[in-house]
Amino acid sequence: MPYTIEPLAKNQAIPSFYELLDPVYRFLSQAPLLEAKGDRPLQMTFEHQLKALIFYHLEEHSSGSHLVQVLDKDDFAKREIAPPEGIQKSSFFDAINHRGLEQLLFVFEKLQADAAKTLPKEYVHLGYLISIDGSLIDAVLSMHWADYRDGSKKAKDHLGFDINHSIPAKIFLTDGKGDERPFVSKILSPGQTGIMDRYYQCHRDFDLWQTEGKHFVCRIRGNTHKTVIETSPVNSDSSVFYDATVLLGTPGVKQTKKPIRLVGYRIDGKKYWVATDRYDITAEEVAYIYKLRWDIEIFFGWWKRHLKVYHLIARSQYGLMVQILAGLITYMLIAIYCRNNFNEKVSIKRVRELRIKIKNEAGSFDFDTLTQNDFKEQRKNHAYAKT
Repeated sequence: MPYTIEPLAKNQAIPSFYELLDPVYRFLSQAPLLEAKGDRPLQMTFEHQLKALIFYHLEEHSSGSHLVQVLDKDDFAKREIAPPEGIQKSSFFDAINHRGLEQLLFVFEKLQADAAKTLPKEYVHLGYLISIDGSLIDAVLSMHWADYRDGSKKAKDHLGFDINHSIPAKIFLTDGKGDERPFVSKILSPGQTGIMDRYYQCHRDFDLWQTEGKHFVCRIRGNTHKTVIETSPVNSDSSVFYDATVLLGTPGVKQTKKPIRLVGYRIDGKKYWVATDRYDITAEEVAYIYKLRWDIEIFFGWWKRHLKVYHLIARSQYGLMVQILAGLITYMLIAIYCRNNFNEKVSIKRVRELRIKIKNEAGSFDFDTLTQNDFKEQRKNHAYAKT
């Protein structure tokens, strides 16, 4: 049966926290229903799970155990985030490691589409740009699936980052040794341009992406063999010193079958070689697009430092994906919040202000005026209710 969500009345909630969550509540009723796997009813609905994970990242909790403790002791967290009957530590970790992934993927995809409509689009003249990279996540030895090397466990997320809107686009998770190159075709859609470092150089993939209608700007190794088909003039005043249509690779070995544009440019005495199938822009614009690849590195650094997304609260591959998706959702909610309230991009200054504002509102709200029945009724109205 269909389900709907009735938000808490503004005068009965912490306004800033629910303003942050408002974009999710606009479509949360459409999410797949979270059901118990056995005969026992769920201690935590998907709404509780989602809010708890967003709260975890927003407030920089040090561990899952710390979050559960806060959900039990803090008036605001206990009343507004935790299930009405509370949540046991074992039930919380069971939920994180085994439930909610389908629902979180739905929320992530819907929120990503909505954020792309809300946030301004930069670099329109350069097309739809997606920076692609992988990031290692330190794991513990008990995470047997996170294969990396003897005595070390790591996982790896493979991320597509929407450069035009400065938000994550798609995410995949593997063990630490997982090859990053096969995920390019999964991350990119036809018409988009993937921006990649030289690790992604693969001549067979260069042919494949062109066949799929997916563009690329990819740095390559400087000693790569090239067979020149046609050269283009370059401006002597430009940092670009080379612009030609070529076949990459040794003939008869791993040479590209489709011609590729190769741009060479120099920054601070260092040479960069960038392969692309984009002939509709200048060589200088090709170089500039590759420079924008750095945006994904800035995102990874900010995301890890300020939202604590790699402080593991899950050990299973399923649970880690749940945690990472929740971290990406939190980031996009903050991006929309900063845009709507300050017409700015995400910044730690605004995040800190939001944290303080939520705490001040929670401190001034008299939770004791709510009887337990009042509280249960509020949460009943706010949670999933059959129509």
